[in-house]
Amino acid sequence: MTTALFNAISLGKHSLSNRIVMPPMTRSRASQPGDVANDLMAQYYGQRATAGLIISEGTQVSEMGKGYAWTPGIYCQEQIAGWHKVTDAVHQANGVIFAQLWHVGRVTHPDNIAGQQPISSSAMKAENVKVFIDNGTDEPGFVDVVEPRAMSIDEIQQVIAQFKQAALNAIAAGFDGIELHAANGYLINQFIDSESNQRSDQYGGSLENRLRFLDEVVVAMVDAIGADKVGVRLAPLTTLNGTVDADPEQTYTAAAKLLNEHGIVYLHIAEADWEDAPEMSSGFKQALRDAFSGVLIYAGKYSAERAEDAIENGLADMIAFGRPFVANPDLPNRIRLGQPWNKHNPDTLFGGGAKGFTDYPRFSE
Repeated sequence: MTTALFNAISLGKHSLSNRIVMPPMTRSRASQPGDVANDLMAQYYGQRATAGLIISEGTQVSEMGKGYAWTPGIYCQEQIAGWHKVTDAVHQANGVIFAQLWHVGRVTHPDNIAGQQPISSSAMKAENVKVFIDNGTDEPGFVDVVEPRAMSIDEIQQVIAQFKQAALNAIAAGFDGIELHAANGYLINQFIDSESNQRSDQYGGSLENRLRFLDEVVVAMVDAIGADKVGVRLAPLTTLNGTVDADPEQTYTAAAKLLNEHGIVYLHIAEADWEDAPEMSSGFKQALRDAFSGVLIYAGKYSAERAEDAIENGLADMIAFGRPFVANPDLPNRIRLGQPWNKHNPDTLFGGGAKGFTDYPRFSE
């Protein structure tokens, strides 16, 4: 029986009943054509509404922002209406849900973006990165990403406007707030990290310049919907999708300080969680805690015991459990009662229907 995970916590205007987060996880089941959230997705999220906070799967802010087949968008009225089914289901179960907004930048293929060339901070291909495309079957076809082109200043301003509009659309769709995806090698991360940003203008070079795009997107979102409805996800040590920073502790402590100045409601840190991944030191975590005064969420292969320790030692306020939530719609109850966790089926993570999505049993079943 854990206790710290079940202490109430405030998140903006919301009082959350526990500190367990369902983090964003791509499941690629949006209706086609149109990348529209649907009834099956509403059932999936509604089943998991006992999480203190749900953060939706990554949701592209534009056609160009799409990295993978069958992921949902939030840039047109049909998509907003689809997401309303999801938020209604979560709210009917007394849950709280934020929309994760993303633009993948170079982590895509022309087949996913109507034949266009991807965009990024710089014209650098992400090496050894594959994405999946719709190859006309229920099984995704994996292909190498292609070389992007560097964004112009005008295009940067256009994407900032797209993020702002997507935040407004998310609120219109009934979401309680949004999470800006600035992690895992996607577009904003491509500007932040030193090794993926080779620009020589005001968006590249110095650390201040590399953080400028993040800064301007957050300012636009906060202006649109309020700081109490904006969270940001960062991944300081991950090398996913080919982004690497030469000095992640300096870079991401500076990013946390910057975000703190805007008064955003939470900072969500994705720890590198593969085998032999670099560990975030307690000193690094303390530096982030010192830099950011809002709610601090961590994710990365946490057990209930590790989660409890992280909250009790003050380095985290909430803990996100990713794949355990795939297979355990009642995960908070299992944690509270010390019940075993179902294992997820890796073959049904991406694409398909109800199998491996909404058919995992609760413990009593």
